[in-house]
Amino acid sequence: MFSSASGKRQLCLLSVLLLGLWGPMVCQGSPVEDICLAKPRDVPVNPMCIYRVPDKKATGEEGAEPKIPEATNRRVWELSKANSRFATTFYQHLANSKNAKDNIFLSPLSISTAFAMTKLGACNDTLKQLMEVFKFDTISEKTSDQIHFFFAKLNCRLYRKANKSSKLVSANRLFGDKSLTFNETYQDISEVVYGAKLQPLDFKAKAEQSRETINKWVANKTEGRITNVIPQGTIDEFTVLVLVNTIYFKGLWKSKFSPDNTREELFHKASEETCSASMMYQEGKFRYRRVAEGTQVLELPFKGDDITMVLILPSPEKSLAKVEQELSLEVLQEWLDELVETMLVVHVPRFRLEDSFSLKERLKDMGLHDLFSPDRAKLPGITAEGQDLYVSEAFHKAFLEVNEEGSEAAATTGIMFSGRSLNPNKVTFKANRPFLVLIREVALNTIIFMGRVANPCVN
Repeated sequence: MFSSASGKRQLCLLSVLLLGLWGPMVCQGSPVEDICLAKPRDVPVNPMCIYRVPDKKATGEEGAEPKIPEATNRRVWELSKANSRFATTFYQHLANSKNAKDNIFLSPLSISTAFAMTKLGACNDTLKQLMEVFKFDTISEKTSDQIHFFFAKLNCRLYRKANKSSKLVSANRLFGDKSLTFNETYQDISEVVYGAKLQPLDFKAKAEQSRETINKWVANKTEGRITNVIPQGTIDEFTVLVLVNTIYFKGLWKSKFSPDNTREELFHKASEETCSASMMYQEGKFRYRRVAEGTQVLELPFKGDDITMVLILPSPEKSLAKVEQELSLEVLQEWLDELVETMLVVHVPRFRLEDSFSLKERLKDMGLHDLFSPDRAKLPGITAEGQDLYVSEAFHKAFLEVNEEGSEAAATTGIMFSGRSLNPNKVTFKANRPFLVLIREVALNTIIFMGRVANPCVN
């Protein structure tokens, strides 16, 4: 089933630049015109190696049969849950590595999808670790090759919605060294299923020019919100492939905040310092719940209701770090299931988050060791000659801006005020201290973006 390339291992680089969705695939068969209309038999995926999920799987979800959303393929729903499970786990690792005073923002869906596609060229322990770290082994499909078809279907659910009130788009590109020949079916299926065309560049002779070309492409696809994602010195003569994935979201609130009601108020940071934040305000009915230890959970819908922003605000007596440590997919799902429409007084600061970091060490901490090792990585299914490759580095950069009109995300004051009520019978949600923010697709509870607002006063 797997035979490694003969001879001395070549120290080539496979760099994964993650801002959205993409993936290498090795398959046999004719390309399909529209993956969203395709059946599994239309997209035969035949990777070099297949991971078979053990019969005994402990997912922690024994009990009543879960309710699957209407008109949803069970495997697509399970894949969405696996992605969200990875999201909460990875977020905890990231939060633990950062200072409590730092803002955090990322698109866990983009990270999960890109590495899922990377695994199509993987074998042996490299493949096994990818399945386990990204929680794909919790899906009831027994073999790893079928997961990719359901990724395509999940992408169709997310990016081809009839509702055009919110803009959620992804763009993907492969940048390969022109001196190498890449697996033909790998290229074909990447383009057909994920729209990821191969663009040849001269990494060896024109490394800096190649870096600038890729960064310009990313900036263009994220409406200028994500720039300089690849740092200087990252691309060199050993680079053979750069996988670039972008995701961009722009949504308008279903119920907008009036700029006339925005005023400067104190925000209490984790460091016990305060800063002046532009606090937006409105009253209305929103899905809301006060959960364990006084933590407040609020859902603000965007136009169309299919994508929402969820804010998780600890009580003044409980630190956000404690909430982050306790957060899991099960806890999050329980909170979301308990939300009920409530008349609220809502205070939320305007904020802008921009975050960039290396994924490498965080993923290694989660058990993804072999993929980043020149000695142990097994990725023979990417080039035509089956050269030995490994992932040298993985970058992520994401952007979010929230204001009175709505939100814009990319992976990538007045003195007189009106409309403010002193009605004591209304519940108040006042985000004047650090809180968590999630942007999710409602039907499948797919976490698209996730972050921490520790200091809305920057930028």
